[in-house]
Amino acid sequence: MKTNLPLVLTISAIGMFGRNAACAEPATPTFENHVRPILKAYCFDCHGDGEKPKGGLDLRLRRLIEAGGDTGPAVVAGKPGESLLFQHVREQKMPPTKKKLSKDEVEVIRGWIAGGAKVERPEPAEVAQGMLLTDEDRAWWSFQPIKKLAPPPASENERARSPVDAWLLLQLRAKKFGFNADADKVTLLRRVTFDLIGLPPTPAEVDAFVNDQSPDAYEKVIDRLLASPQYGERWARHWLDVAGYADSEGYSPADPVRTNAWKYRDYVIRSFNADKPFDEFVREQLAGDEMVKRPFTSLPPADLDKLIATGFLRMSPDGTGDKDADQKVARNQVIADTIKTVSTSLLGLTVTCAQCHNHRYDPIPQSDFYRMRALLEPSYNTTAWKPPAARQVSLALPGDKKKAADLEAEAAKIDAARLKRQQELIDATLEKEYAKLPDDVREKVRAARNTPLAKQTAMQKSLLQLHPSVNVSAGSLYLYDKKAADELAKQAEEAAAIRARKPKDETIRALTEDAVKLPETFLFHRGDPDQPKQAVAPGALAILDDRFPLKVVKPADLPTSGRRLAFAKWVTDARNPLFARVIVNRMWMEHFGRGLVGTPGDFGRLGERPTHPELLDWLAAEFRDNGWSLKNLHKLILTSTVYRQSSWRDKVNDAADPDNRLYGRFPLRRLDAEAIRDGMLAVTGKLTDRMNGPPVPVRENDAGQFVLGNENRDGAGRFVAEVKLAPGEEFRRSIYIQVRRSKPYGVLDTFDWATTEPNCESRSSSTVPTQSLMLLNSEFLAAQSEAFAERLAKAETIPEKRIALAFRLAYGVEPTTAETAKAIGFLREQTALFQEMKPVKGAPTPADRALGVFCQAVLMSNRFLYVD
Repeated sequence: MKTNLPLVLTISAIGMFGRNAACAEPATPTFENHVRPILKAYCFDCHGDGEKPKGGLDLRLRRLIEAGGDTGPAVVAGKPGESLLFQHVREQKMPPTKKKLSKDEVEVIRGWIAGGAKVERPEPAEVAQGMLLTDEDRAWWSFQPIKKLAPPPASENERARSPVDAWLLLQLRAKKFGFNADADKVTLLRRVTFDLIGLPPTPAEVDAFVNDQSPDAYEKVIDRLLASPQYGERWARHWLDVAGYADSEGYSPADPVRTNAWKYRDYVIRSFNADKPFDEFVREQLAGDEMVKRPFTSLPPADLDKLIATGFLRMSPDGTGDKDADQKVARNQVIADTIKTVSTSLLGLTVTCAQCHNHRYDPIPQSDFYRMRALLEPSYNTTAWKPPAARQVSLALPGDKKKAADLEAEAAKIDAARLKRQQELIDATLEKEYAKLPDDVREKVRAARNTPLAKQTAMQKSLLQLHPSVNVSAGSLYLYDKKAADELAKQAEEAAAIRARKPKDETIRALTEDAVKLPETFLFHRGDPDQPKQAVAPGALAILDDRFPLKVVKPADLPTSGRRLAFAKWVTDARNPLFARVIVNRMWMEHFGRGLVGTPGDFGRLGERPTHPELLDWLAAEFRDNGWSLKNLHKLILTSTVYRQSSWRDKVNDAADPDNRLYGRFPLRRLDAEAIRDGMLAVTGKLTDRMNGPPVPVRENDAGQFVLGNENRDGAGRFVAEVKLAPGEEFRRSIYIQVRRSKPYGVLDTFDWATTEPNCESRSSSTVPTQSLMLLNSEFLAAQSEAFAERLAKAETIPEKRIALAFRLAYGVEPTTAETAKAIGFLREQTALFQEMKPVKGAPTPADRALGVFCQAVLMSNRFLYVD
């Protein structure tokens, strides 16, 4: 990715956070703030960070540049034309790769040299080999301690309900406008209900809120929604995106299913509903197994959850179970993907960019990637690797295996007796059937029957076809002797009953480690596992080592390395400047469609700067200092004026803030994929409230589309008899639909479902023709439109009342007189069209079909798909 002039020139002016950079931009570029970032992005890999700078030229310091390399000084202060550095970048001789400096970046270097090649402070006399971490690196906004400043004052007419509003008003006031008027009660209820539980409010809920005139009516709605089990289902999905949750391994076309990954999904739902302190929630996911005593049997629910939580570190695509995969490559990719998930979700940094070399933009040396790898390697030991099938954690009690073996032996005896008796009954039945045959063919048929199928002659096969009565088998015995068949069935039931008593060997997809012998971690040259270099000790971010180092101290009574436990505590420590900011920013993003930092997984130099840095820090401090409660944070945001305001656009305000970065109105937002599907099911009355358990499977239909259903293809890809889903399974919430990396469910995928390769830092929200085509033609929407029509027809007989109910269910409002008239006219037109068609026996009446079309129009309308 290329560094551009605005990014480079604003670094010094940004100060801690990066606001008002244009006002403070210096006339002459300096080395530390303007030139060095460009050289770091393009040149340091060859001329500074390596073991030996190419051509003897080290560009990390101004004095080293002036000293030059094999060809002499690289810079002559005040004389760009005589400076080799400027000549080479201007003529695009350097860097030698295809990625060259832009004209603006070349101009920065020219201006710096022309202005005297200045530095802002004295440079160190000596520098160590490798990445140089400078004062400017340490001063980057996201590495600064979180500061909770006192909120600024706001006047009564500015309608600041909370400090959140007060911080936002600072910038709004500077642009000479404020917040929009509050949204009406129905709009606000629909907004907050979709936000917190991912479903539309019911007509009864709308009526209750509209009629509640108490001053805390809105707060009571928030409390009700946060207490709903549907809250956990909604907000767990946001975290599962970041965690890269999937019910399959990915990596290869086979994409094997993870049969018990859903237990992690259910753990996340439970944790959100219980408002588990978020620091505790994260520690469990990073090191839950190191918090639980071994062996992992008879664990109380809280400890079992800690073990299940480590599924977070087992979510990356994993091809190591594929015998055809290059195991060295596949194993290292699993670790790299896991580090990406951890670093982007919890630290807001792209640490994996340092896998092959020092990070080109952020102060993340290559050693940081391998220090983090050393934290994980006792569990991801590449030299003693366990493929997915072998790493399941069994919860069986010590005596369970023997008990299961004893019961299996008992059942096997019954099976053996049954099979012996079965053969006796088949033989006896056959003799009776042979006796019925004519004398001249009896022995020929017997011989044919006793000949293996592969060795039967054409004549023998013909004989058996002519005399099917001798085709006696275990499956057809009941046709000849029902009493005998019942006897055998009873024996089979006895064996099944015995096997049912066997202890269930429940397994968990968890991360564990055996610290008997810790593997050594090496830094790989250019990220190549075949070129290991120096050994690396476990650690975190070097840029924070001077203020907030990670110290791995293994407790004496811990049977593991303690590395992940130390890391978990380091991540969630109140002194960590990244963690609270990252989580708060994600919360803001899910409520407003965009974070205070627009790049939630990148708080580095390539990421966006915070639009409201003081507010971000104030929220982070509130979150951290008040028990890490997500529900409290929700209330803080949702009760603010900025959240309650309307989304109406004003030309004057739009001109001052076209992208709504200042939040002078609520952003109009399209529902995400899950809310669209779940909302439709809720409106049609089909949504089932069954929580937890194995996912609803996804399969490919004969049209090549991915739909809900049990797999109905054999190993060769041929269609076989379909096994129907259990009743109601297809109407479960979208969070329970199988996340199969190779088979994304079409209804959700069309609306920007999360892609987990390996995780989803933020979803896009597109508007493309395929969405309209899906809404027009999908079997799902057709079925839901019919169900919606049936619901309306059962509830109301008068067309006007049906239309009113449709509006209330889908939009939460009563239709206007004009809307009702248009809908009535539409129904008449559609009914007339269907009356002209040839009637089909058993098909709905023209009026019912017209109502179904009307319902489809309601469900696919922007009014339903968007929240304002």
